[in-house]
Amino acid sequence: MTAPNQAQTPSPHAGLLLSDLSAPRGTRLSGDRMPQRCTRIARSPHHAFTLIELIVTMAIIAVLFAMLAPALAGTIRSARGFKCQMAQRSVAFDFQLFVDGQFPGGRGNDELLPGGRFRLETFQEAQYRIDEFWAWGDAPTQALPDAAGNDPLRCPEVRGEVVLRRGTPCSAGAVTPPEHVSFSFNMRLHIAEQVDRGGRLRAMPVYLTESISSASTTPLMWDGNGAVAAARGVTPVFSAPALGSQGIFADDRYWFPGERHNGAANYVFIDGHVETSRRPLHETWQWDAPMVR
Repeated sequence: MTAPNQAQTPSPHAGLLLSDLSAPRGTRLSGDRMPQRCTRIARSPHHAFTLIELIVTMAIIAVLFAMLAPALAGTIRSARGFKCQMAQRSVAFDFQLFVDGQFPGGRGNDELLPGGRFRLETFQEAQYRIDEFWAWGDAPTQALPDAAGNDPLRCPEVRGEVVLRRGTPCSAGAVTPPEHVSFSFNMRLHIAEQVDRGGRLRAMPVYLTESISSASTTPLMWDGNGAVAAARGVTPVFSAPALGSQGIFADDRYWFPGERHNGAANYVFIDGHVETSRRPLHETWQWDAPMVR
């Protein structure tokens, strides 16, 4: 007999099924008293992007690029336009030296002209180093830029190789192809329309003198469109508006400004300043210089 109020030690197998007692060691036992093991899953400290997050990020980048691209392109065009103006100012500076007789290499064959006169075409040839200024020995042609990096009379917006021909005047096709010619010189400083004694309108050569230096409102050179000149069958190295002409300048045959700077062209004047215009024929400029004819 068991003593009263004596505490009985519970059996370690109390509450277990008979099938649990006979189960092999290591087998999970049933019963609500059996402690449960908690399994912890290790998590990586790195979080990968989901497909949605990648798509959203790419969309944001695309929108930002679309917003910035026009501004960036405009900045690049402005930089090229400024570089074009600097090239034109350099030509105008050389022209002043040529007028004063201080240009390196002199005036070529024009040194033989009386009264210190010279032709605008001679200055062009000195710039390109063609005809009597040929600088490449016995080579019949020379591509620009050359090995030394020489690339005169070049607007950065105009790309493509320029080929020079030896022993050929500038106006006779010494600079080709026309599509790659950047600048056109004022043809009214090269050819003047005059009425002869018989009342006929003739094209006469213009001989310049030192007095041309005072023509501060006369354009010397501007951006030309060589492709248009080629389509018309004329040289792109000279250009001029008709201005009501019934002679050689009629129908704007030689008028083809290259409006490649945001729809405008750069015009450099004899005194060296540069103006950019979309409507040059509405400007108060003096296209020819009567005092030097």
